[in-house]
Order: sequence, then structure tokens, then C-alpha cells
Amino acid sequence: MDVHERIPRAEYEAAAAWLRERIPFSPRIGLVLGSGLAPFANAVEASITLAFTDIPGFPAVTVEGHPGRVIVGQLEGHPIMVLQGRAHFYEGYSVQRTTFPIRVMQLLGVRILILTNAAGGLNPEFRPGDVMILRDHIGLFGMAGINPLRGPNEMDWGPRFPDLSQAYDPALRALACKVAQAEGIPAHEGVYVMLGGPSFETPAEVRFLRLIGADAVGMSTVPEVIVARHGGMRVLALSGISNTLNPDAIEPPSHEEVLRVGQVLVPRLLAIVRGVLRSLRGEISSSQNQ
Repeated sequence: MDVHERIPRAEYEAAAAWLRERIPFSPRIGLVLGSGLAPFANAVEASITLAFTDIPGFPAVTVEGHPGRVIVGQLEGHPIMVLQGRAHFYEGYSVQRTTFPIRVMQLLGVRILILTNAAGGLNPEFRPGDVMILRDHIGLFGMAGINPLRGPNEMDWGPRFPDLSQAYDPALRALACKVAQAEGIPAHEGVYVMLGGPSFETPAEVRFLRLIGADAVGMSTVPEVIVARHGGMRVLALSGISNTLNPDAIEPPSHEEVLRVGQVLVPRLLAIVRGVLRSLRGEISSSQNQ
């Protein structure tokens, strides 16, 4: 694998053209489902299902809990494109390839991207099954040079140096907090840190991540946020806390635990996303008519 793979624009355009032939509308909302959250897609109405492996350029997904399908349809009256799973850097892909579907979403007309993931809770107040609404992130991965925007910049896609001071849309975060409170869902705002994976964190790493201000840790999402913001999308991201990380604990984390807690998290995340989308009905409709 070339860590700094350079994907030509023609590949993105080919994937977008392939999808346009099969999707009867232009999606305005994009949604990415993380580990154990695939059943969320069952809520999409009048849906069409397409396999990642059939779409030109899309990466195949190899991790349990990530079916690797695109679901398009309607949710709360919005035309939506759902990625039922995602590819990860640790599977052997470059970050350019793992974010390939996000750039294709941009070409298809997606304006709001909602990202979900399963994350380990670093904040001592978090419990498995809680939801964390991302207000910021620490991109240790990108700070080491693994950035999806590395290479020549496509100016009509976005600026050379995109601003990430408001990576997570404040208005969307406020809506998510309001919905969670109304639904009685245990939710917190917090900072997500991304590591490369696939190994889980050592006790020393957990102590370090807490020290630098991270509330939850995972192995995805940040490159997708960077590409989405580069392309002018508004971003809302939700972490499902699948386990809590205590540097002094003996019990190790496991992917099976992530999938099990996902059964609790799916209805909670669905309630938040539905509530946010209901609040956005008028806004999206008016922007489409402009």
C-alpha cells in the first residue's frame, strides 16, 4: 500500500457517475455508520442497496460489523446516502482511499455529513452506551503526516489550507444536544482522538490520551471530517461509547464488546439523528430551492 496514494480526480468522477445512474435523486444528507451500528440503515425508507465492491474506486471492507454497503433512500423526509460501514487505514488502505466515499458524496451534492463511530471512553464520567457529540478532535494520525489532503490541491473542491477551528458545526451540535436531552439519552459533548489501530491502547497510552484532553478514542472519523470540511460540508459526528478505558483496569477491551454495546447504541443514535433531521426539514428545503 502507498500510504500517500494520490487518487486522480477521474476516479472520483467515475464513481459519482456510476452512482448517479442508479440513484433517482441527489442526496443532501450523508451518513456513515461505525462498528456495530449497521442496523441503523434499516430505518431508511424506499431504499436502494449497493455494495461497495460494485462501485468503482470504493474500498472493500474487511471488519466485522461493517457490511460495506451504500443505502440510498429517505429518512425524515430527506434524501439520504448511508455508508453502512467504512474502510480503515489499518485494513491496508491509504487515508485517501478510506475517504474516497466522502469525496464522492461531495460530487453527488451532499451538504451535511453525519458521522458515527464506536469509541472507547477515556473520560471517567462516561459509561458504555453513552453518546458523545464531538465538539473537537485531536488528529494524532494527521499530525504525523497521514493527511487525506496531502498532495496537489483541487481548488474547486476546497482551499489549500482548510480551517478546522469549527470542524463540527455548532448549530448541528446544539440540535443534537437538545434532542438527546428531550429523549432522555445519556449524552455528552467531548473531544475525540484518532489512533491508527488496529491494536487497542496500552495503559500508558490511555494515561497520555487523558492527559492531552481526549474524552474518547477511536480509529476512524477524523480523515472523513477533514475531507468533508475541505469540501464545504457541515459536519455532525457522534461517538457511541462502547467501553470505558481505565489504565488501572485488568479487563481488556474487545471488538465483540463493541458490537454488543452497539445494540444499545443504535436506537439512541437513531433517535438523535432523526430529531436533528426533523429540525432541518425547512432549512434543507429552502437551500435546495435557491
